[in-house]
Amino acid sequence: MKHTQFTDNNGSFSVEHPENTSYLYFPLASEKGLKSCVTPILGGDSKLDQETFLLEPVSSENLHSNRATRNFWLKSDDGRITSITGASDEQESRKFTPDQEKCILHAGFMWHCLERTSSAPALKLRIVSFVPWNNNVEIMHIAIQNQSEKVQNLTPYAAIPIYGRSADNLRDHRNVTSMLHRVETEANGITVCPTMSFDERGHRKNHTVYYVYGFSSLGQKPERFYPTVEKFIGEGGSYTHPRAVYESFNGVPCGTSVAGKEAIGAFAFPEISLDPGQGIQYAILLGADTDRDEIRKIYEEYSSVEKIQAALDETIRYWAEKVNVTFHTGNPDQDMFMKWVCFQPYLRRIYGCSFLPHHDYGRGGRGWRDLWQDCLSLLLMDPQNVGKMIENNYGGVRIDGTNATIIGNGEGNFIADRNNITRVWMDHALWPLITTQLYIDQTGDIDILNRKVPYFKDAQTERGRLRDQLWSSEQGNKQMTQADVIYKGSILEHLLIQQLSAFYEIGEHNIYRLRDADWNDALDMAPDRGESVAFTCAYAGNLRNLARMIRLLEAYSGQSETELLYEIQILLGHDRALYDSISRKSEILHKYVKSCRHTISGQRFLISYASLASDLELKAEWLTEHIRNQEWICGQENEGWFNSYYDNHGQAVERYSKKPGDVRMMLTGQVFAIMGQVASPQQIRQIVTGADRYLYRKDIGGYRLNTDFQELKFDMGRMFGFAYGEKENGAVFSHMTVMFAYALYQRGFAREGWKALRTLADTALDFDTSHIYPGIPEYFRSDGRGMYHYLTGAASWFMLTMITQVFGVRGEAGNLLMEPKLTAEQFDETGTASVQLTFAGKEFTVTYINSEHKEYGNYITGSATCNQAYLKIDSPNYTVLSRETIIALPSRNNHIVIHLV
Repeated sequence: MKHTQFTDNNGSFSVEHPENTSYLYFPLASEKGLKSCVTPILGGDSKLDQETFLLEPVSSENLHSNRATRNFWLKSDDGRITSITGASDEQESRKFTPDQEKCILHAGFMWHCLERTSSAPALKLRIVSFVPWNNNVEIMHIAIQNQSEKVQNLTPYAAIPIYGRSADNLRDHRNVTSMLHRVETEANGITVCPTMSFDERGHRKNHTVYYVYGFSSLGQKPERFYPTVEKFIGEGGSYTHPRAVYESFNGVPCGTSVAGKEAIGAFAFPEISLDPGQGIQYAILLGADTDRDEIRKIYEEYSSVEKIQAALDETIRYWAEKVNVTFHTGNPDQDMFMKWVCFQPYLRRIYGCSFLPHHDYGRGGRGWRDLWQDCLSLLLMDPQNVGKMIENNYGGVRIDGTNATIIGNGEGNFIADRNNITRVWMDHALWPLITTQLYIDQTGDIDILNRKVPYFKDAQTERGRLRDQLWSSEQGNKQMTQADVIYKGSILEHLLIQQLSAFYEIGEHNIYRLRDADWNDALDMAPDRGESVAFTCAYAGNLRNLARMIRLLEAYSGQSETELLYEIQILLGHDRALYDSISRKSEILHKYVKSCRHTISGQRFLISYASLASDLELKAEWLTEHIRNQEWICGQENEGWFNSYYDNHGQAVERYSKKPGDVRMMLTGQVFAIMGQVASPQQIRQIVTGADRYLYRKDIGGYRLNTDFQELKFDMGRMFGFAYGEKENGAVFSHMTVMFAYALYQRGFAREGWKALRTLADTALDFDTSHIYPGIPEYFRSDGRGMYHYLTGAASWFMLTMITQVFGVRGEAGNLLMEPKLTAEQFDETGTASVQLTFAGKEFTVTYINSEHKEYGNYITGSATCNQAYLKIDSPNYTVLSRETIIALPSRNNHIVIHLV
């Protein structure tokens, strides 16, 4: 039995014998771009980008099959061999008999420590791995201590295989690209500088130098080198039984050059003699850079174990300060779990969706949804410059309401799509509005809606149906007017185009078309007749929220009208009779997208805020009524749910049946019906009953994404080709479960929402079930194992839900509102629960005291103080701190205490 033990208040933890659990890996990265991951035997890889892999790229299945790991060997004078990482034939053969060798992992944000005790020879061993937050170098800090009662003579060897090329070359000319390697042995270690970057589309001269350097705490440098894999492992040898170590090969001296071979940063240090209790330390630096002077500077910056310890301390401090949200409830382990959830959005910003073992797709960058959902967490933790980031992000919206789908390096760098495939995800217009609404509420910056930004332009036009034959890449990626001028429209205009164009793109059931998929990318085989009821509900909520934002803008700006692009007029107005007509709505959309196929007029017209808001509200009301009347499914007594989709045959995907195993229910439609205020309170209660009956599995994380349809269903999506319980087909998909919780909290169903969150957290923390380090995975598969760890939008939504809904600490037009929805079990034994966070640039601790341990729904606000000054109580359910009051507060140590009675 293995358990995760938290060891401090920043989420640091320990696990005994992690090497006995498969698929474990841990992220180590810098803000500058180096992205590493390490396994319990220091496998994993390290890279700057798709073209620059220092270590061989790994996918999840390589983690237990590939032993080309980072390694550090010790050979004693009696011939005994020890791998400090545990990656030797002998140690692996006895790893399930832990009495002979004990291993404990200690880890925290961006640092990883393996402690190993060996009985033969008697040694205490430690390797700390980390990447300094501000430099592109991975550091292994190794400590060795003699625990025997006699002198031990040891010869240390470092061995880091150097891949040194693009990930594409793993299966594309692997051997050929090794012939490009030019390997040098230097006083500090080994460098590899390939002659070129091999690419049959056009080879390029290479300037990147890959290096592995090392030294000891006594100032010793390597004395024998093994610069190629063949030289190190020897004929017939292996990475776990290298003949250079086992047979003490002589190696080559400093100054040796080797060309055209697979490289390895392998070298031997001088033999050391350790008295009983005596220790020695070593450091291994590995990295890549295009500037040899920069490499020399890196080496000098970390040229002693004292400097390395200082860098480690600084890195730990840096990331701890970044994760500036702290929860205190009645469950300390879940509080520490939330530290990791809050850290995960930083990891996704660094790694994108391509650079951890389970995330082995694409070539880097983030997707459109990632861009906007990651901003949610930034608004809660690090809101500086988020406004500008949001402005830049709107530059990815096309004039037809679709958008670029891949975000390159830097802000405002958009790419049409991965692999140059023209696709339209019908949910993409949803997320910018959700993020912008949170930004306005958190900051009070309603004027962001008036800021003008350009539109994205490429060959894709008329919402992906046609190719603009008049456009070429030389014209740039900005939408032009007929006068050949870059057009800029307000962010409000961008939002209107996104929401309104989606409203008119409907299928035969007058529901928004699915197109190539929605949030569930695996629903990708119903492009002709598929419709997404789930996200039609979500867009109904968006229309309501955009109307609210427009009325807020009118109230704060003192203006009654705004300017919009002339072509948009056709999307506005109309009456309910038109909304019922599928053909007329389709004609309107066609007329609009045709009017802006290549260029636009650039002319504008005036329209009142009031009429805009009323128009959006009318559309939202029509959608709500239409979905309630058409899509509701009655189940058994007191249960029901909404149909979520129509397939490519135009058939409803969900149904109730009295036949055992024949019920079809999907969580997604219920989430957005609740969140979009389509579901009535009575329907929400019935949805929860149905979800508990057909979807809930406490032992594997909670709410599954769907029931077992028991067919491949090629008229809907690839998800039905997956085994049931895997990924999108019936797994507990954390992202949607968290959004289910968020929606329930938002509508006042706190106990039901907490059930969803708590089950996810409990399963993630149950190491023997989830087999993952702390944090929320993308999903839990059919046996409860956590999958696709770290890089998931579920983290941002979990954090958002806990702060703004569970603790109820959230912005409202820039003011701070506190409306707790904590259940009785979430308070500690004294009846206290608190959250520390930053709001409006000020640090707050918000503490709720529920001394009578009342359940949610039974308590109201009795009194509230801020820095011991009493606050006015305007409502029994919430307390408000005005923006003016917040501005006058000190930057730190602001304490709000609310007594619940």
